[in-house]
Amino acid sequence: MDILEVKKIWSEVKAVLRETIPDHAYYTWIEPMEAAGFDNNTFTLITVHAMAVQILRQNYYSKICEAFKKVLGKDVEFTITYDDDLAKKYEKEKKKEKSRLRPKLQDEEQQASVMDNLAHMQSAANLNLKYKFENFVVGENSRFAYAVAYSVAQNPAKKYNPLFIYGASGLGKTHLMQAIGHYIIFNKPKLRVRYIKTEEYMNELIKNLQHGGDRSGRMDKFREKYRNIDVLLIDDIQFLESKTRTMEEIFHTFDSLLNRNKQIVITSDRLPKDIPTLPDRLKTRFEMGIMTDITPPDFETRVAILKNLAERISLEADFSVFEYIANNFTSNVRELEGAFNKVSAYADIEQTALTLDFAKRVLNCEAGRKEITVEDVAKAVADYYGVTIAEFQSAARSQKISSARHVAVYLSREVTEKSFENIAEFFNKKHTTMLYSYEKIKDDLKINKELQKTIAELKDSLKG
Repeated sequence: MDILEVKKIWSEVKAVLRETIPDHAYYTWIEPMEAAGFDNNTFTLITVHAMAVQILRQNYYSKICEAFKKVLGKDVEFTITYDDDLAKKYEKEKKKEKSRLRPKLQDEEQQASVMDNLAHMQSAANLNLKYKFENFVVGENSRFAYAVAYSVAQNPAKKYNPLFIYGASGLGKTHLMQAIGHYIIFNKPKLRVRYIKTEEYMNELIKNLQHGGDRSGRMDKFREKYRNIDVLLIDDIQFLESKTRTMEEIFHTFDSLLNRNKQIVITSDRLPKDIPTLPDRLKTRFEMGIMTDITPPDFETRVAILKNLAERISLEADFSVFEYIANNFTSNVRELEGAFNKVSAYADIEQTALTLDFAKRVLNCEAGRKEITVEDVAKAVADYYGVTIAEFQSAARSQKISSARHVAVYLSREVTEKSFENIAEFFNKKHTTMLYSYEKIKDDLKINKELQKTIAELKDSLKG
């Protein structure tokens, strides 16, 4: 929906809320909020006050729902997102105007103008408000990718162009890509940014190629839309596979942007060389900048992600809850967030504390699943490397046995709920030895692609 129409709806909703919410609450929390989008029956609002999300959710949720229904004639969902960058801009403009001793009314008008412009730029760029650098949790699995992405955001088209980020689904590629876009919008507002999924690009191309009307004119506008910009963010480029006409358009768009020194960022679930039917001329162009991957987060990073999610909505939870979710949802960040959102929503609906027992009841991860033990892990690793559990538990220090033992310790910590003390007891070793083994594999995984593949295969085999 067009941003102007979205803002009109929000203006009407505010008029309804003005009559139902006390003055102090309305002017503190409702009035400063801005409309950012309305898609899939969900209305997106942004606020410059960090506490607004929690306060409105707890005290005025039903009134806001009723106001939307009164204006739109139907039930809709709404989300409120605290925008840190927008808040800083808001405060900066506020201080600037005060320092110039301008009238209060003029000050407020300028603040509103700044917020309108930024919200419009985000909408035009097709970005999701929640994907920022400040809420991306950096782990060993993503440290280099984050550093490169941040560097690109600070200096678009100066180096690392194109930037190619690859990795399995749900690990944060889209988050980093859109974080680049948001950073540029807020810090380099003169640059034009556009984000697009490859499938959406392809569908838009097909629509413009259809017969009828001025097809040539439609194609000129389509090409201008993606070539007359400063930063192009293309998500899930693997879907380009076998789409000959789309590949042709992407190739010429790519060349047009690079020849004019514009930044391109691409994501994929695999390397260019591993995408069948991708022409060599595209492969070489994708590979000409820098390629970086994101791997599944380790246990500590998963816990950090969960704690960050809780802090963002001011939710208190027992640390054991984070450990439980982190131990049971290991494949990617998306399923980790899904599990957290489920337990937090249930806790909110039932108005209860988020404890370990409550999380277990809601997620019920144990149902239909045999608990993986340290012995299960040791056996799987021993079979993989051609050694025995007895050798793991012995004093043997040959390279083959030591290497396999390190992997077994690492996986025992990653896929079971056992502490290092429990793991040490099984392997008949000291607690410090287990810590050393875990950290060694963790460090090796940063640079050893073969080890990454081995760990992934063993994890899959343990899950059955």
